[in-house]
Amino acid sequence: MLGLPAATEFNTRIPKQKFYENLTISPALKRAFVEQIKLIYWRNKLAATTLNISAGEQVTELEVFEIQLKEPLLDEAVLRQIDREVPYHILFVLTCGGKAQAWIGYKQAAASGVNAFKVDTYYHTDWMPEDELPLRLDGLTTDAVYESFVRQIAGDKLGEAGVTEDLQASVERDLQRQKLEKEIAKLEKQARAEKQPKKRFELYQKLQNLKQKLQE
Repeated sequence: MLGLPAATEFNTRIPKQKFYENLTISPALKRAFVEQIKLIYWRNKLAATTLNISAGEQVTELEVFEIQLKEPLLDEAVLRQIDREVPYHILFVLTCGGKAQAWIGYKQAAASGVNAFKVDTYYHTDWMPEDELPLRLDGLTTDAVYESFVRQIAGDKLGEAGVTEDLQASVERDLQRQKLEKEIAKLEKQARAEKQPKKRFELYQKLQNLKQKLQE
């Protein structure tokens, strides 16, 4: 899958029940696993032991999971549940009807323990033919390989190509952008519904300030 080296291939099926049986999850999340997912495969293991690269400081290895879907739609909470249960970074490839979509989370070690992780946000490509996913293996360490995949999948959300900035800073800036866009959408809705001219003017002033911050 993705044209990755044969030495990285794992191709092991993982029962989807593994991610919700004997675990405390909501009925809605369990339904998503049951109703949306057909099969889960652990396709590749990208590590210093399987590639001619060095081990990273933050990313010890990167797993490639294929999730075969019944329909081209998956609740993001399913990916978060899998990421919580697997103490490694994961590149997800969703497949359905001959098409594929790549997903990856910005996954960091949590303060609760060495093997605990939290995902701040996910990035994904559009759906496209399986053999046309525009992902390439790039980097001399597992940290660099992971960062490369995040940036390839996120595209211009993490800034222009060639701009020197560490991944954490890029993601934090993108999260701030997402927050501002939500605030702007909320204020625009309030301004349209506001009947009092003075109040509406105040809301438009706040909108202009937020839009200026977004431009910056």
